[in-house]
Amino acid sequence: MVVNYVSNDMGSKTFLHIVVWILMLSLGIASCTRMEKPRQEPRMAHADSLLFDLGTKKDYERMLVMIDGFEDSKDISPLDANRWRGVSYYHQGQYRLAEIYYRKALESDIESDRDLVSYIKVARRLSELLLVKGDYEGALRIAVPAIAKMNEKNVGSDIDFAILLNNIGCCQLNLGRDEEANKSFITARGHYANRWQTDSTSRGFQEAVIGTVYTSMAYINMRRYAESIYWIDRTEMLLDKYRQRPDARSEYFDEYQGRIEIMRAVALQGLDKKAEARKAYQAFLKTNYSKTGPGRINANDYLVAAERYAEAASNYQVLDKTLHDWGMEPSLDNIQLYMLPKFFANDKAGRQDSARVIAERIFELLDTAIVNQKNSATAELATIYDTQGKEAEIARQQADLIQQRLVSTGVALVLVIIFFIIYTLHRRRATRRLALAHNKLNEAHQQLQTAYDQLEETTAAKERIESELRIARNIQQSIVPNVFPSYQGLDMYAYMMPAKEVGGDLYDYLLDDKHIYICLGDVSGKGVPASLFMAQAARLFRAMAKQQMMPADIATRLNDELCEGNENGMFVTMFLALINLETGSMDFCNAGHNPPVLGDQFLEMETNAPIGLWPGLQFVGEHVDNIEGKSLFVYSDGLNEAENKEQEQFGDDHLLNILHTMHFDNARQLIEYMKDAVERHRDGAQPNDDLTMLELKFDKKKS
Repeated sequence: MVVNYVSNDMGSKTFLHIVVWILMLSLGIASCTRMEKPRQEPRMAHADSLLFDLGTKKDYERMLVMIDGFEDSKDISPLDANRWRGVSYYHQGQYRLAEIYYRKALESDIESDRDLVSYIKVARRLSELLLVKGDYEGALRIAVPAIAKMNEKNVGSDIDFAILLNNIGCCQLNLGRDEEANKSFITARGHYANRWQTDSTSRGFQEAVIGTVYTSMAYINMRRYAESIYWIDRTEMLLDKYRQRPDARSEYFDEYQGRIEIMRAVALQGLDKKAEARKAYQAFLKTNYSKTGPGRINANDYLVAAERYAEAASNYQVLDKTLHDWGMEPSLDNIQLYMLPKFFANDKAGRQDSARVIAERIFELLDTAIVNQKNSATAELATIYDTQGKEAEIARQQADLIQQRLVSTGVALVLVIIFFIIYTLHRRRATRRLALAHNKLNEAHQQLQTAYDQLEETTAAKERIESELRIARNIQQSIVPNVFPSYQGLDMYAYMMPAKEVGGDLYDYLLDDKHIYICLGDVSGKGVPASLFMAQAARLFRAMAKQQMMPADIATRLNDELCEGNENGMFVTMFLALINLETGSMDFCNAGHNPPVLGDQFLEMETNAPIGLWPGLQFVGEHVDNIEGKSLFVYSDGLNEAENKEQEQFGDDHLLNILHTMHFDNARQLIEYMKDAVERHRDGAQPNDDLTMLELKFDKKKS
């Protein structure tokens, strides 16, 4: 900041001295104007060139140092200095600091045509920054005056007009000003057209493609899919024109062809044109861009909209590397934009282990992100303080010195007064200390007696609660069957162990002449609330199985019943199956539960929602032609997610390895071995979840 100082004793100078001083100053200014201006422009151009080269090399620290030097030597104006600082911080991902310097640049005086051009560049950058972070009104306050200034001064290129008008249109669209937004977009497109018609290179087409991509995305983000299709078509037309240019870069139009196809897929999916959306997605997969990290992340916009969660979860495996390649540090925005969708996709895909690992990673990144945000805020405050000027700093220092002297004097006076007050009060208080001490001793005795009485009451209450919980545990154990069917060729055994006195896991079966129903579930949470919800779910399952309903219909009815009055938002994951003991066929429905192991691999199945969350769901059932002779092992996540003291999980691989390598004579032997394996893995660690297992094997050949 340049500060002009005016001497306070100017009135004491003689008139002659003033006249001489003014004449000398005028001559000096005139000579400087004649000599410096011709030299200044080349120096500024040279400084700009050096700073641009440093930006190309991404040496932003060096750039900041050179900016300070150029500003001190007046090789660049204050406006340009702050513009370049904004550029440096923008490319380092420090967007708040970039915004501060861009605003500071716009507040600078425009002293030349060069400054006016820089002002327009800053307005473009800053309005885009504000648009991205959702400050639509703030972006308009930057972009609209810039357009007015360009029209007034008759300056600015078509690309300047196009980008600013495109930013204005996006803001207007988000603020519900649809007609104005459409007018801004159309006007911007006209400037893009002027640009590519007058440019001998393909640069104009590239800029036009980028602009219409932003317009298309603005309509998609507002879920205005029909309008977005119009702009997607315009983008593809421009890309085709670019492709015909002799200097076109294949990697560029391949990337943007990929972007076009994925935007089209999202828009068509939003319009419920699912077949056309799939076709657009297949076209996207044919591009090289679809195989890159950014391409796979962008593909998830469609995959999540199409509920293809498993594919989205697989794509997110490249997220960490992609963010690293982008140079993105952990921030609250990045966690919200990338990590939470990754968790959501894995959770919806039924990859519970992966979802849990991602959740833990999010917690780790949150700490780093909060620290980064605090450091960024500190840097911003330091920047703002630094921009206030040396004059204010000197004035504060002088005021602080005067204040310190006054405070020192006041403190000395107060200390003297306090000394005499303490001396006077000391003798009075001494006479009361013995009486107070005696009273406190009596109070302490009373408090000790009260505490002892409360301890007796607490101990008795705790014993009553423990007794009631033991009774509740016995009742809960009686809800699940402990006697298993004796049926020719059928071998079945189950086991349940709550993590606390009572838990939320359940299992049950119902056998008739030709069929057996089985279910195994895991209620959210643990303890008494989960056990009550479990009892209700088990009762309803048995009642509906007696009506000989199919597993999917049971899950649908269970969901409707358990959603009623479920103010605490509890739910149960459950695997339900109906096995025909004559044919060996199995109909089943999996409601958000772990996949059982059939034979030597996890059973592939449709992913349904857990039961009890959303009323009105229609659950999907599936069928296996014949499970005869195969082991069906169903379990709760208290098995595969059991942890030792180092918080290492038992894991799916360990589970499969046991089933592959061990031989078991009967179902009970398998369950007992698995129970011991979990205990060995915990190695003394307390159970972190309820554990339930059910093994069933049907073989008509065995008697």
